[in-house]
Amino acid sequence: MPKKFFDELAYKNLDDFIYGSSIHPVQCKNGLVIGGGQVYPELNFTLPPMQITQDTMPEVLKQYKDIIEDACKRAKELFAPGFAVEIELLPPTTYNPKWGIEIIKTVRDVMYEYEHKYGLKSALRATPIDIREDRESLHMWKGKHWELILETFEGCAKEGADFLSIESIGGKDTHDEAIMFCEITKSLFALGVLGARDMSKLWKAVVEIADKTGSIAAGDTACGFANTAMVLADRGYVPKVFSAVVRVMSAVRSLVAFEEGAVGPHKDCGYEGVYIKAITGTPISMEGKSSACAHLSPLGNIAAAVADLWSNESVQNIKLLGGMAPTVSMEQLIYDCRLMNEASARGKNEALLLRDLLADSDSRFDPQAYVLRPDVVLEISKEIVKEKDHFSRTKAAALAAIEQLRKAVKQGKVLVEQRELTWLDTMESQIENIPQDEDEFIRQMIAENGSDKFVPEKYDL
Repeated sequence: MPKKFFDELAYKNLDDFIYGSSIHPVQCKNGLVIGGGQVYPELNFTLPPMQITQDTMPEVLKQYKDIIEDACKRAKELFAPGFAVEIELLPPTTYNPKWGIEIIKTVRDVMYEYEHKYGLKSALRATPIDIREDRESLHMWKGKHWELILETFEGCAKEGADFLSIESIGGKDTHDEAIMFCEITKSLFALGVLGARDMSKLWKAVVEIADKTGSIAAGDTACGFANTAMVLADRGYVPKVFSAVVRVMSAVRSLVAFEEGAVGPHKDCGYEGVYIKAITGTPISMEGKSSACAHLSPLGNIAAAVADLWSNESVQNIKLLGGMAPTVSMEQLIYDCRLMNEASARGKNEALLLRDLLADSDSRFDPQAYVLRPDVVLEISKEIVKEKDHFSRTKAAALAAIEQLRKAVKQGKVLVEQRELTWLDTMESQIENIPQDEDEFIRQMIAENGSDKFVPEKYDL
């Protein structure tokens, strides 16, 4: 049984649902509080194109040390009140946990130094990559790949990682095809059944590691599901309304981490974090215009409306005219956060005005942005928590998103191309024809989706 079951919204009043403030703030060991009234930058960076081997590890560590030293220096120069850093470990550094752990130690030591010398408080998020997508991985919850991920988590926590996160891939083997052919039924199976079951097993284990090491189980993200759909929709390969509905559905799967004991801050590249915050009251990290260095999106401003950490997604350590790219990203994030915090300092009305400007400036142009509106998020979240299991909640999320989009189109509140309107009816019809019984649905989906990519036995099905 999960540790928690969220059957009502944490936020009852729209005016309380705002950036920088969460009902259940997260406090780090050094006193830095996320969601306690200020928005902090969360810098995410990675290596330039290079090989990671035993021979190149000295250069790899030098790259990470140089990046964080320059970023910390810029944060100090710009009077940042605090910041977070995320290290998304690359495949070789999770297949070889000692490499990833050494990277975390190298970065955290510099952050500790700046805190000790200058009082610049910071927090580090360690994000191992989910290597269970490897074809040699025989089971999702046992075997070498599973053990390597857990070993990486524990080692990173012991070396100073404050937050533990991952972009888990349970169900992605099926969801990639769901996106390719715009099959909302298959998407529901991947997210509401496979993904949710995987999240439960995975986050039980991560929470145990966090409890044992004194770190914080921060949350997962549906990047490999909903962001994949978003990028393809942005390029015109799939309907934007399909991507928007997938985004909302993904919230149910990501919520499982919090049912198992995660406390936030939810990871950045899951824009479904707004639903997590609405339901749980935990702080979230978000990304928008300042993440264009990693990917384009229609969510540049609205993503900041209820953010507690503001991220750049990820940037390579390459030279730009202004300096090294991670340092440039740090500056951009600090200025974004400074504006939001200044509005909050002037009072509730000013903060709400900025929140609504951030939302209104994007939401009418794209259905993917519209479903992130704070008022829409609360309305859809009410429908999600009425249901009692992940399967039913994912269906409810999809139907509520479709209803909100249909209503918004009718009222002229969002721009949806004429050719996409029929997709709302198509998706609704497909979802309503899904069996009410989850076991029957699973049998149906297994019979229809046999392939070398999806192996039911890996999920104990």
